[in-house]
Amino acid sequence: MFYLSKIEHTLRMPPHLLSLPLDEAIKIELENIFLDKVIANLGLCISIYDINEIEGGFIYPGEGASTHTVKFRLIVFRPFVGEIIAARLKESDANGLRLSLGFFDDVYIPAHLLPSPSRSEPDKRYDVRWIWEFGDTKYIIDGLDEIKFRVLSVKYPPIPIEQAEGSKPFAPMVITGSIDYDGLGPVSWW
Repeated sequence: MFYLSKIEHTLRMPPHLLSLPLDEAIKIELENIFLDKVIANLGLCISIYDINEIEGGFIYPGEGASTHTVKFRLIVFRPFVGEIIAARLKESDANGLRLSLGFFDDVYIPAHLLPSPSRSEPDKRYDVRWIWEFGDTKYIIDGLDEIKFRVLSVKYPPIPIEQAEGSKPFAPMVITGSIDYDGLGPVSWW
């Protein structure tokens, strides 16, 4: 779920940070650039773990900032396919469920990956609520419990050139999961 990734980046150091010690100033600037951002095929950047190497410090003509090449390690969030993760219900509609991990909200469980047979009915709190019917018993996904799901895919969609008005914000990383297996779904079911 969390990985250490080695990165090399050419960094332009703003003049207002030059009064700080170099490693501290570089860490501040790297955090401004990378934290809470998704790097395609790498994941969501959580934290700067450490700085391994700083080279350069060149000031190019006409600029008031120094340029450094920095090698550092980042902690990134990228779940692997098949991993079981617990999340909370964020939205529920006719297409399925949208879950939240607290720091990441783009986890989707499509309707066809819910336990079978499932059906939806109108709900006041969410658009719809999903109900799994097992024999004579009805199990409701109501958002009160954590929901365990299995990761089926992690995708990095291309950035759209235009976005329709009123559409959902662009998600640079999308996790698709399933709760159609024993032990998955709201923890109160098991």
